[in-house]
Amino acid sequence: MTTYPLFSHSLLDVSARLEGGRIKTKARGPFSFLPKVRSSLDMVDGQIPALAGEELCLSTWFPPIPSRAFSRFVKSQLKAAFGIRTPDQITISITEECPNRCQHCALPDSGRRMKLTVPQVTGLIDQALDLGTTLVIFDGGEPALYKELPKLVSAVDSRACATLFTSGAGFSFALARELKGAGLYAVNVSLDSPRPCEHDAMRGRAGAYDDAMAAVESSLRAGLLVDLYVVLRRENMDLLRELHELCRKVGAHELTLFEVVPTGRWAGREDVALTRADHAALRRFLDGAPPPRIFSVPEAFDRMGCFAGRSWMHITPTGEVYPCACLPRSEGNALDEPLKDIWRRMGRLPYGGKRACPMRGPI
Repeated sequence: MTTYPLFSHSLLDVSARLEGGRIKTKARGPFSFLPKVRSSLDMVDGQIPALAGEELCLSTWFPPIPSRAFSRFVKSQLKAAFGIRTPDQITISITEECPNRCQHCALPDSGRRMKLTVPQVTGLIDQALDLGTTLVIFDGGEPALYKELPKLVSAVDSRACATLFTSGAGFSFALARELKGAGLYAVNVSLDSPRPCEHDAMRGRAGAYDDAMAAVESSLRAGLLVDLYVVLRRENMDLLRELHELCRKVGAHELTLFEVVPTGRWAGREDVALTRADHAALRRFLDGAPPPRIFSVPEAFDRMGCFAGRSWMHITPTGEVYPCACLPRSEGNALDEPLKDIWRRMGRLPYGGKRACPMRGPI
């Protein structure tokens, strides 16, 4: 039975193994009793990994084990136990360009064709890595349409993992292979419904579903981890099993479920947010669900609280820095001042760790 070392130190030694296809952790040392450590391990125990082989990939949202990036992530969690914040996850919207007109887009196109330059993005990546970031996510718009994307991916060194959000538009096997060669770790393919007509309607473009499925196939052929990323709203809660079955059928490694936020094009649309009954149904669905792995952001939120400005940070195509992609509150512009100063300022925000999304409020 393979044992995977998660972290090794005189104060904390953590390992993991698989039992019946699910993760079982073992922690020793004085720091193993810290509430933050216990909470983090509780989130891992009993979970199905995205992939297990020579490396253990807990999820497309965490670096593989063992790796330099994962060791840095564990250290950031230990620092968090003592109140020291780290921007573990940074999303960078590199371009506004996108052929879709998604109804629920949190960052709709301004019409000004805004984009960050290669030197600007690589500079931001360097600053983020120095701050302790372990996951750099390239977002848009549609980042696959950014022709220098492989250069950006290659700028993420071994201190972190690089992943990509895509609708599938402009994505090809040739691009997937080039991105894999540049060091891309995983691809998150956005999906609104397992039914082509419904997905296309949400995306505002015929053929969007076919593009998404082609992106899944191309990414898998290139040897990338693949996640199907679904924004849950009241209208698609009854499709959970179909979505999970589609994930299994196409061979994706993970299904991520994110709760819709009434922002962007859906600002003020509180009628789309999940109800208490929806959350209860989600918990029932997750309980004992078989492979492939499901990562439920609502469940992580309930356990850990709001991540905005606490361990998440988002950068727009104009350099504005938000606590979260769904929280359009600029705390400064990273093209005008150091990212570390903006991150430090975010520490004063009132909602980090709270169980109520500042854009949704309590359920």
